[in-house]
Amino acid sequence: MTDTYDFAIPDDPDLQNALFIRVFNEGDGAAFDSMYAPDAISNMSGVPLTGAERTGFFKEFLATGPKIVSQVKQTYTTGDTSLLIVDYTLDIPGPEGVHTVKGTCTDVLFRDVNGKWTMAVDRPVPTA
Repeated sequence: MTDTYDFAIPDDPDLQNALFIRVFNEGDGAAFDSMYAPDAISNMSGVPLTGAERTGFFKEFLATGPKIVSQVKQTYTTGDTSLLIVDYTLDIPGPEGVHTVKGTCTDVLFRDVNGKWTMAVDRPVPTA
């Protein structure tokens, strides 16, 4: 396995979402993290993480086999920045069975000078 990945995140928000689901559910944290800018912020852990801390969290968390399904509810794109609002259901396996978390996530992506979309911010917020 290599830590170098080159995912072409598509322009279409529904296809972006499908790619994130597929890579997440494959369980390779390094692959999932490769869709993020180096200084991107993820709140998936419950606290904002960036850089090596974010990468480490994704590697450890996705290795446990969580599965996600999500649906794009709204998108807003202006120029090279896109905001996606996504409803999600996350099944997290544990010693006492699967724990299910549902909520809404706001994702911010940007298109770089080469035209490649990259994740800048993800902020999943679980519902009570």
